[in-house]
Amino acid sequence: MSDDVLDDPGLLAARQRFWTRVLTDDRWSSSRVVVAEADSRIIGLAMSGPPRVPEAGIDAQLLVLYVAAEYHGRGAGAALLTSVLDPREAAVVWVVDPNPRAQAFYRKHGFVPDGRRTEEDGVAEIRLSRFPT
Repeated sequence: MSDDVLDDPGLLAARQRFWTRVLTDDRWSSSRVVVAEADSRIIGLAMSGPPRVPEAGIDAQLLVLYVAAEYHGRGAGAALLTSVLDPREAAVVWVVDPNPRAQAFYRKHGFVPDGRRTEEDGVAEIRLSRFPT
């Protein structure tokens, strides 16, 4: 994401409002949220739920998956992913483009680009899909 998005002074308050809704509003009750911990601190977070836009054949959408940079490549991301997405579900995830590391991670876990793209507020994303085998 661009520095303008990350440096926005309202970003923290907006994220706090988002997570308060996710954790308390019934509309998000079917979402799955997990955290990864190491050394008594949260080092990662993942969330999945129903697709934001219902679509035949798609069961779930990975909405969030973040791991602290110092823990990249150590298994936390894979553990978070498998904790929030059932491998028997057809799932999608939108990934910032370009973001070769994240895209490689999702490809390693069975996701492939499905040709959908979007751009909003200067942030381009591609959609990756994974179907049960």
